[in-house]
Formats: sequence, C-alpha cells, structure tokens
Amino acid sequence: MTKISPEIEESMLRESILAVSADVSFASDHFPKYKLGPDNQILEEPKGDSDGPSLKEVVERETAQLSEQHKRLSVRDLASKFDKNLAAAAKLADEAKLREVASLEGHVLLKKLRDALEALRGRMAGRNKEDVEQAISMVEALAVKLTQKEGELIQEKFEVKKLANFLKQASEDAKKLVNQEKSFACAEIESARAVVQRFGEALEEQEKNPENSQKTQQEVEEFVEEVQEARRIKLMHQPTKVMDMEHELRALRAQIREKSIFSLKLQKELVTNKKAEENKSRVYGFHGSETLGSCLRLQPCSDNAPPLSKSSIQWYRVSLDGNQKDIISGATKTMYAPEPLDVGRILQAEVLTNGQKVIVTTSGPIGSATGLGGYVETLLRKSSSDFNVVISQINGQNHPSHSTHSLNVGKMRIKLCRGWITKSREIYSTSMLLCGARGDGNTAAKSAFWQPRKGVSYVLTFESERERNAAIMVARKHAFDCSVMLGGPDDQM
Repeated sequence: MTKISPEIEESMLRESILAVSADVSFASDHFPKYKLGPDNQILEEPKGDSDGPSLKEVVERETAQLSEQHKRLSVRDLASKFDKNLAAAAKLADEAKLREVASLEGHVLLKKLRDALEALRGRMAGRNKEDVEQAISMVEALAVKLTQKEGELIQEKFEVKKLANFLKQASEDAKKLVNQEKSFACAEIESARAVVQRFGEALEEQEKNPENSQKTQQEVEEFVEEVQEARRIKLMHQPTKVMDMEHELRALRAQIREKSIFSLKLQKELVTNKKAEENKSRVYGFHGSETLGSCLRLQPCSDNAPPLSKSSIQWYRVSLDGNQKDIISGATKTMYAPEPLDVGRILQAEVLTNGQKVIVTTSGPIGSATGLGGYVETLLRKSSSDFNVVISQINGQNHPSHSTHSLNVGKMRIKLCRGWITKSREIYSTSMLLCGARGDGNTAAKSAFWQPRKGVSYVLTFESERERNAAIMVARKHAFDCSVMLGGPDDQM
C-alpha cells in the first residue's frame, strides 16, 4: 500500500481549484433549478426575460410615437398662415392702387393763380407791382415743392407695390414648400404605419405559433430597423425652413408697415397743401371736426368775405354720389351739430349774400363716433334706457329752470319725468319727432329736439354728446320696430 501524506493531497486540491476558477466564468451565483419530466428526463425551468420590455410594449410605444409624429408634422396651421399672408399682400397691393391720387388739379390751380397774378402785375406799378412779383415767386416755389412731394409719393408707392409683390411671391413659394413637405411627410407616415401594422400582425402570429419563433424573431428585428428608419424620417421633417421663411415674412411686413405710414404722412401733407391753396380762393369754410359728436361752424376765409350775419344760410344733407340732396329743416344758423342720420353723408351749406350763392361742402362723409356702436348695442339689450337731461326750451320758449329730468326711452314709448311727476309720455307715432337740435349755441352737440305730439315740443340737453346720439339711435330703432320712421321736423325750429 502506498501512503499519501496530507500535505501532498492538500496541494493537489488547491491546484485543481485554482485552475478551474481561472478558466471558468459562472453565469450566476446559484445552482440551476431542474425538474424531472416523463422517463426521468431533466427539464430546465424557463428563465424570465429581464433584459428589457416585451415586444408588444415596444410596438405600442412606437405606435404612440408615430401618432405623435403625424400630429407634429401636420402643416395645416402653417398653410393657413401663408394664406393669410397672401391675402394681406393682395390687400396691400390693392390699397396702393387705390391711393393713387391725380395731382393735375394742384398744378392747374397754381397755373391759374400765376396767370392771374401775371395779368395783375401788368396793371400795377410801384410798390404794388413788387408785392405782386413777390406773390408770383411764392407761387412758383410752391409749385416746385408740390412737384417734389408728388415725386416722393410716387417713389414710395412704387416701393410699397414692389414689397407687396415680393411678399406675395414669397407667400406662394412658402405655400408650395409646405404642400410638398406635407405630401412627403404623409406618405412616409403612412408607410411607417403599415410597418407597425405588419409588426403587430407578426407578433400575434408568433403568439399563436410558437414553433416559428426563430423565423419570427428575424422578422421582428427587420421591423425594428424599419421603425428606427421612421424615427429618422421624423427628425428629418422638422419645419426649420418654414420657420426661417416666417421670420423673413415678419420682417417684410414690418418694412411694408413703415413704408405705408410714411406714404400716408406724405399724402396728408399733400392734402394739407391742396387745402391751403383752395382756402386762398374760397370765401367761406368749415371749422370743426367732421365727425359725429362735434360742431361745424361756418367762418369767412378772406377779409373781403361778406359778413355771415347779413347772409341767408341753409344746410343740406347730400349722398356720396351727389344724386340725392335733402334739406335739413331748421338748420339755418352758422353752426350745425351732426346727428346720427348724417353719418356717411356729406354736409353742404348754401350761403346767399348780395344776390350771390356760395356753396361750402365738407371734405368727406361724416364719420361715426368711436365706441358709439357698441354702447348702443348694449342699450338695445335692455327693455328701456334712462338718460339725464335738462329742459332748455318748451314750445320754442327758453325754460328758466335747470333742474335735471329723466328721459326714459322704451320699446313702445318715450317718457319725460322728474321724480314722480311726468311731463310727457307718448307712444311712437307718425306725429312724434326726434332729432339733433339745430339751433346755435355751445351745447348744440349735446341737445336734441323732441316733439311728443303736435303742439308740444322740447329741446333737451344731455350730459354728453355720446348720450345724446345714443338716445336718438335707440329711439329710432325702437320706433322702426313699431313701423314708425322717427325723424326731424318739416318746419323750421
């Protein structure tokens, strides 16, 4: 028998352990679990997939991302913005065409004035002749200045038109680019959707047929690559080009706005110069704002004008085309406060003096007051509206009392009262009249003439011009609903 020493056995065991531990790498730190199947076969328990999410979760996540991509790649908002920019460009071009004003009248007037001064210079002598020559030189300088202003205005109009055309072309190009990008994005998104759908079908087939798992796994990897390609498509379609074009369009709109403001300023200067020339040849003119809530006053424009106190005056209301001319009953003073019926119409005053008739016309239609329409709509929503007034006249006679009364304008009638005492209460009828006061005075724009019935009339002074005009408009609307046209008097006030 051979005897083995303990030292040799221990060293051999140490060498075998070191060799095995150096060459072998264990996947886990515990023993695998087995089960015995039929015929004593060893079956390994299935391992859980702890490397990542399941394929079904990956498909659902990619589908959600593609849906979000489709929403983000939608360019309907951008297309609508470009349509608005194109419409704005067309509107600017049309406005530039409409602002083209003929400048021949100014030169004709200056030429007539110069010819008249030349004829007058031949008749004068001495100091008067020098004054006439000085006037001729001033007219010539004014003609040169007018020509320069017109040239500047034409140049500005040309630049505005050029910018509008450029903006229109840029909007069309941007719209084409958006449509092209939209078609490409939609096509690629539909392709990606088809890929995801096939991916889902393959997963369902894999769950039904476990035998074909290897083949299905290979198809899944191909589908994953296609989904990643869809992600790349999403990154490619970021709207950077469209954003750059939007910034450029904003800059162009700002330039057009500045040019338009400058062009309007030049136009105002031209109109002012033209009015100054016309004022030299006019005898009378209007002073005051040509809007609702103000007063227009006739005044002489030259020292040789006959005094208005010795003249006969009559105001008229003329349509924009000049075909209709209505007399304003009772408007025979030098002052007239426009009422709501005058909005959109031209006012004309005829002055008869020394057998000659002089016609003075507003430069344009009477404009409405700011915010009056919204205020009237608010009042019309109520069943009745109350206004504080002071009675200035009763039946054409001045009323000495200045106590405050209440004018209640309802849907069926108008009532004037003070506390419990009722002055007048009448329903809307053909004998009722209501209009702006057509007398002279500082409160003409705040006063209204009201005739409840024949034989009884009042001149009422409101707290403000806005209250007076709103009361007239509300009353006329309620009267119209009752088939009554509420207007002014047929005879003079």
